[in-house]
Amino acid sequence: MTDRTAAPSGPHIPVLLKPLLAAVAPVTGRWLDGTFGAGGYTKGLLAAGADQVIGVDRDPLAFEMAQPWAAEYGDRLVLQQGVFSRMDEYAQDLDGVVLDLGVSSMQLDLAERGFSFMKEGPLDMRMSQDGPSAADLVAELSEVQLADVLYSFGEERASRRIAKAIVKERAQAPITTTLRLAEIIEGCLPRPKPGQSHPATRSFQALRIAVNGEYEELMGGLLAAERALKPGGLLAVVTFHSVEDRMVKRFFQHRANKTGNANRYAPAMEEQPSQFELVTRKAVGPDKDELAQNPRSRSALLRVGRRTDAAPVEITAKELSMPQLKETR
Repeated sequence: MTDRTAAPSGPHIPVLLKPLLAAVAPVTGRWLDGTFGAGGYTKGLLAAGADQVIGVDRDPLAFEMAQPWAAEYGDRLVLQQGVFSRMDEYAQDLDGVVLDLGVSSMQLDLAERGFSFMKEGPLDMRMSQDGPSAADLVAELSEVQLADVLYSFGEERASRRIAKAIVKERAQAPITTTLRLAEIIEGCLPRPKPGQSHPATRSFQALRIAVNGEYEELMGGLLAAERALKPGGLLAVVTFHSVEDRMVKRFFQHRANKTGNANRYAPAMEEQPSQFELVTRKAVGPDKDELAQNPRSRSALLRVGRRTDAAPVEITAKELSMPQLKETR
């Protein structure tokens, strides 16, 4: 039987921590780490000078694994199980918020969580460990719905071919393990060339995002951070794929009034108050030293904004260029 609280293989390395801390320096006051995970960003913020960090995670295992070291920080560390889209319910007047999106190394390294296509495990992928699993989606979605999930959330160009193969295979026997699904996907795609990602990468990403409602959570989290930050507070977001980065980029552009006029012939719109100022004009990626130390950082991008004193406002999914599932494609 696997020990769920055993440390994953190798030390946890928080991605883009050094450039993040440099971008938000000096670190002072109360911060919220909305994706606590193994605690890498939280430890970095506390070491850099934060008076207190509120660590939020929907995965109860994150706090089980933190028990051996969390107490040493006393009341400087507050642990809150929940989702970061509700962070404004957990805290207000924050000096900073950090979001490290996607699946954590801790979750990837535990085969029984079902996130990895490289390890045999149940086809689960649930961050909160409740609700429908990836196996449920694979078993219950129609071929069209499966293709739409793979295309919209994973940008998988072979989505129809993969969905057709999944439906064919599940008619023979239920698809309940990670390696079985990865094998089906591999059979639909050419063998990868050296340096290319595994054929199942995009499909597993898409299913994970669908299972956990990650795009809706991201949109809610950006808005919640806007409500929770004090004027001058900083929002730092690390993304790992292009759709997430486009959403974060679009949010900061929209909030900083940097979207421009889409139609030069249309009347100029009255400029609204900006809720954020851009701290990073362009996304920051890993340097060669970080890439050598942590290959998982290769697709990571960091964007940072500073809160103004303008009142929060709502935003639509369309304004964030947020992918929407359709009944047909």
